[in-house]
Amino acid sequence: MLSDVTVFDFETTGVNPANDRIIEVAAIRCIDGQIVSQFQTLVKLDGELPTKITEITGITDADLAGGMDEDIAFKVLRNLAKDSLLVAHNAAFDLAFLHYWMQRTGGRTFHNSFIDTCTISRDRHYYPHKLTNMTERYGIDLTGAHRALNDVIGCWELLKAMHTEDPVNKWVNKIGYLSKYGPPKWTPAYAELIPMTNRYEN
Repeated sequence: MLSDVTVFDFETTGVNPANDRIIEVAAIRCIDGQIVSQFQTLVKLDGELPTKITEITGITDADLAGGMDEDIAFKVLRNLAKDSLLVAHNAAFDLAFLHYWMQRTGGRTFHNSFIDTCTISRDRHYYPHKLTNMTERYGIDLTGAHRALNDVIGCWELLKAMHTEDPVNKWVNKIGYLSKYGPPKWTPAYAELIPMTNRYEN
């Protein structure tokens, strides 16, 4: 099931994938349970970075000035991931940014199968379900959250722990969303959307 996986994460200027931009990319390619390659880069930004994003990530305008061009960063990510299973925590967010990124750089989109560890988290656990919360529950060390490569490695360890607990096969191409907010504005055409509600401990 997890024989060929690419776990990826983006840090961005905001939450609107159609208008906001990716400022950091990280991904690891995992084959037969082992990390065989990884990629991490800051991405040049045309404009100023919102102060709030710097507060969250620690990334500054000066950092991005030395970043990789957007189209080159995409090509590296595409060559790393190829046709592997894509994995992200809150995948609806990252997949939408990936789609719009591909639209800008080549007028196309991706067709990889994917798994969202956040959807599995909502099904199996009480609120909250952030990556930091979930890695803590499974005893996974996640230092430097909100930097892309740290989050990617944390997500990979979380996926393995969840798969050991109960195989995640049935969650391929499924995106759970909170009913009170409605479905994401963009998802892959082949995604199965599942309305969910948070569960709370008594």
